[in-house]
Amino acid sequence: MTRRLGTLLLLLTLLPVVAGAHESRPGYLEINELAVAVGEFELLWKVPRRGELVMPLKARLPEHCRDLREPREYASPGGYVVRRHVDCGVIGLDGQTVQVKGLTTTITDVLARVTLASGDTQTVILKPNDTSFVIAARQSNWDVFSAYLILGVEHILFGIDHLLFVLGLLLIVRGLRLLVETITAFTLAHSVTLGMAALGFVNVPQAPVEAVIALSILFLASELVHQRRGRIGLAERYPWLVALSFGLLHGFGFAGALAEIGLPQSAIPLALFSFNVGVEVGQLLFVAAVLIVIAVLKRVRQTWPEWAMLAPAYGIGSLAAFWTIQRVAGF
Repeated sequence: MTRRLGTLLLLLTLLPVVAGAHESRPGYLEINELAVAVGEFELLWKVPRRGELVMPLKARLPEHCRDLREPREYASPGGYVVRRHVDCGVIGLDGQTVQVKGLTTTITDVLARVTLASGDTQTVILKPNDTSFVIAARQSNWDVFSAYLILGVEHILFGIDHLLFVLGLLLIVRGLRLLVETITAFTLAHSVTLGMAALGFVNVPQAPVEAVIALSILFLASELVHQRRGRIGLAERYPWLVALSFGLLHGFGFAGALAEIGLPQSAIPLALFSFNVGVEVGQLLFVAAVLIVIAVLKRVRQTWPEWAMLAPAYGIGSLAAFWTIQRVAGF
């Protein structure tokens, strides 16, 4: 009874933020130096948007840079894109500062990647309290690793639909050993498909994947209702098999998010590995937080009505049903 109380309170805590799954997408700035022209750069600037509302962010280059042609602007799925061809003269951008204006008033991050004509790359993450960076001639592997590690952690912690799937597993699985096996199966499955999709071995349309991910959460919610009513379903009998199967789909979802960000051509294996590690770290932090809350609330002695025991399942299921309809309608 007390364990169910803990999960109910946890769900109620999450509800204010759950409805906006995947809304905290990072901005993306890519600057590529052209080898055929000294001081000329191609710039790709992608600003997150929700519907027609575009975040008020602007990428600002040093004042000595000027556009060689009119910038091209257009909407893309989940963002608004600006492409520029700029000339920064003999000064170039080496050692120069690039800034994102308007970032201080948001809760999002911006991934910036610079590729110089020499082949050297630089990847940094800009945050509301750190809105600029200096372009360096060289960047260490540690800089790439740490940048994509942070992106992986943030993606899973703000990817509320993925967390709800994990929460559903935590509510269904009985016993620590079986829980470890289930979480391990989910981790292995989504790691495989994330790697295959990110490296281009498999190409799956993102919209159907996101819809099926919502369906996977709806399935877990229905299984949780059956369990609360004393009926044993597939997820309770073989939770590791359910986690393995649906984990393959969730891996494609992670790959879609990574595709929006992109991978540095000079360090693809390292960036992919660190992003995946970040996803796992974020997932383990969430699991640990849920288990800690449950352990603390086990000490609470309280009798709850039967409907309260079903509230987490119906809450998860309602949100999953909403996402399914929303994502199918967006095909």
